[in-house]
Amino acid sequence: MTTYQPGLRESATFDRGVIHDIQRAAETGIYDIRGWGAKRKLPHFDDLLFLGASMSRYPLEGYREKCDTDVVLGDRHAKFPLHLDIPVTIAGMSFGALSGRAKEALGRGASEVGTSTTTGDGGMTPEERGQSKHLVYQYLPSRYGMNPDDLRKADAIEIVLGQGAKPGGGGMLLGQKITERVAGMRTLPVGIDQRSACRHPDWTGPDDLAIKIIELREITGWEKPIYVKVGATRTYYDVKLAVKAGADVVVVDGMQGGTAATQDVFIEHVGIPTLAAIPQAVQALQEMGMHRTPGGVQLIVSGGIRSGADVAKAMALGADAVAIGTAALIALGDNDPKYQPEYEKLGSGAGFYDDFQDGRDPAGITTQDPELQARFDPIEGGRRLANYLRVLTMEAQTIARACGKSHLRNLEPQDLVALTVESSAMARVPLAGTNWIPGQGQY
Repeated sequence: MTTYQPGLRESATFDRGVIHDIQRAAETGIYDIRGWGAKRKLPHFDDLLFLGASMSRYPLEGYREKCDTDVVLGDRHAKFPLHLDIPVTIAGMSFGALSGRAKEALGRGASEVGTSTTTGDGGMTPEERGQSKHLVYQYLPSRYGMNPDDLRKADAIEIVLGQGAKPGGGGMLLGQKITERVAGMRTLPVGIDQRSACRHPDWTGPDDLAIKIIELREITGWEKPIYVKVGATRTYYDVKLAVKAGADVVVVDGMQGGTAATQDVFIEHVGIPTLAAIPQAVQALQEMGMHRTPGGVQLIVSGGIRSGADVAKAMALGADAVAIGTAALIALGDNDPKYQPEYEKLGSGAGFYDDFQDGRDPAGITTQDPELQARFDPIEGGRRLANYLRVLTMEAQTIARACGKSHLRNLEPQDLVALTVESSAMARVPLAGTNWIPGQGQY
């Protein structure tokens, strides 16, 4: 362990992490690429608290009174909207970034608890489709793996316009992960680095998006819900334009969302926190008469969801469901302490490993290496994920009952207070102990 002489003082501007980044850049001449999502401290769900029932509210008894968790997604236009048992879904993560076994495990775990999983960049794999009761097919700017027949096999289609960790940018899949199978699905050369496109090739604005949505509806016989996913930036306007273009569901991904691989500078300095994005999205839907109304547009929120408390807080702020990515990978076994010696060999450690782009994941999850993949059991991984999803749901139900709610969707902003001025302003709920929301009134 490094020791320091008494009286030495670390710079707040040039701390050891910043110094290391400068030294790495000077040595290599290239920017840093990694996964995992934003690591800087941002206002988040931990900055909010629930107001449980006491005298002025009546709680529900957990052992005798129900708190329902089901959600319907996509009933605005689709013949067959998704009916999920829980409001926690699995976000899009590609085959290529993840191993085929990991994709299978995501499908197994999600199906066991009656929720959906999502394909990601690179197309649909038989493993995932075969194990997923509800599978959302991502339609991305790259068009990697895009197949009209697979669109028809999916249960919903998600048009991806942006991702929380890199809104306005595209991801990377380095050559060491472009195996023959991955290359074949993406129509790419084997072993060559791949950068996903940052915008769709056949439209430049919301009018073109409306045409594309109609095209996808016609391909699938108007059966499938159409999602539109945006990275959280100009959320209010983006949500309004997505709804106007015809979306059944809008997915808003905050900057705490994970990523398989992109520039570190992008992850840490582009986008807005999830906490700030939700009220903007809800306001846009409310002004259009589309929020939690019959035939309205559902809102899915992702970006840093970790616990049942996060689920409940997102829904109290107005989300209809949430999506998890990084947390799902951890549940499968990513960064497991049992691989600590091997993480150390890679210059990292359990709980710190973020070089998913290198394809050397000891847990066999973010790799295409056959030997490493063989370590991962998709059945056991699916069981672990299902357990985690059950816990998230039960935790959210516990909080909802304490607030007197018989359904998770009945949670509301009035059930919340904020611990900091920043989180109060972003979430638009009062600072604890006051009735003050910054910019919206007095103490």
